[in-house]
Amino acid sequence: MRSRTAALSAAAGLLTALAVTAGAGPAAAVPLPPRGCTSSVPYTAGQGGYDTYRIPATITTPEGAVLAFAEGRRNSASDTGNIDVVLRRSIDGGCTWGPMKVVAAGKGNTRGNPAPVVDSRTGRIVLVTSYNSGAVTEAQIMRGEVTPEQSRRVFVQTSTNDGRGFSAPRDITAAVKLPDWRWYATGPGHAVALTRGPHAGRLVIPANHSTAPPAGSPDTGQEPRYYGAHAFYSDDGGASWRLGFVDDSYDGYANSNESTAAELPDGRLYFSSRDQNGTSAGNRLDAYSGDGAATLDRPYTVQPSLNDVPVVQGSVLQVRNGPLLFSGPSVPTARQSMAIWRSGDGGVTFTKARTLSTQRAAYSDLVQLGGSRVGVLYET
Repeated sequence: MRSRTAALSAAAGLLTALAVTAGAGPAAAVPLPPRGCTSSVPYTAGQGGYDTYRIPATITTPEGAVLAFAEGRRNSASDTGNIDVVLRRSIDGGCTWGPMKVVAAGKGNTRGNPAPVVDSRTGRIVLVTSYNSGAVTEAQIMRGEVTPEQSRRVFVQTSTNDGRGFSAPRDITAAVKLPDWRWYATGPGHAVALTRGPHAGRLVIPANHSTAPPAGSPDTGQEPRYYGAHAFYSDDGGASWRLGFVDDSYDGYANSNESTAAELPDGRLYFSSRDQNGTSAGNRLDAYSGDGAATLDRPYTVQPSLNDVPVVQGSVLQVRNGPLLFSGPSVPTARQSMAIWRSGDGGVTFTKARTLSTQRAAYSDLVQLGGSRVGVLYET
């Protein structure tokens, strides 16, 4: 589920404005020392041949480069149409950016929802994206009005040269999408490479889907209750994929949608999800997995300490030797005021650490930079 508000997509800026320590409470988020930069703008609407840039995702590579992925929307801010996945690469911590490259070309169709991750065993970068015909909309897909060829599909690409180039997209839809699912979206935002426990090395991709209504139902399938979150994973560096847990409650109470994940210090996975107009109080849901995303320890439930966040995508990051962070807008009724929250108890509770801007803001992705520095690539 995406925003239809074009005004939020003027630019996507990488802010490297936090140095995070392991201390407790908001005071642990302190200004960076006076070196390098505190912000930059890798993508600006109307430049580079695109009307709009949206849906950011970012990682740091084994060589220390910062990769900033986005959807390059050629003709309008619409969620459908001629959309490419584009990339810019920075070798100075996000201060300046190399030339923009098209990683996955829409060629008149829609490619997007980038979910990149570094395979910790090989150093290869794995990028998962979603696709649909540029002639159809999310609503049509959810109502089941499109052909399988027009509907949502899932692709994977790899880079063996630190993000300087990527392989052609390879279709993995059959391995990760159930037959009765309609809508499908990867991430968006960085995925996770597990480093602890029996599943160390596993690549985990948070995702979401919608399903068809039950037989005899008057529903069309476009109702938010038919959204659900899931994950899929690879144990061989992205060569093969398997579907993991599926949130299939569809009761309208907690409508899990766009999701992100982090590996906690104890080896569990923490999943944070957008609640797409569920009847529950709050707009953020979370869940945990103790078996590498194969199952959930409990169903998605409301995260009350993030009640300031509106209905929107968000990002989580477990900082090295530090807290769990969450990024998102901080006005419950508007996509505005990008902020960072921190958790010292593995996502049980969050406290706002800093408001980065009071301007309009929407999707975001957190990234670990050098040392204790953290960046966030976000729409504004």
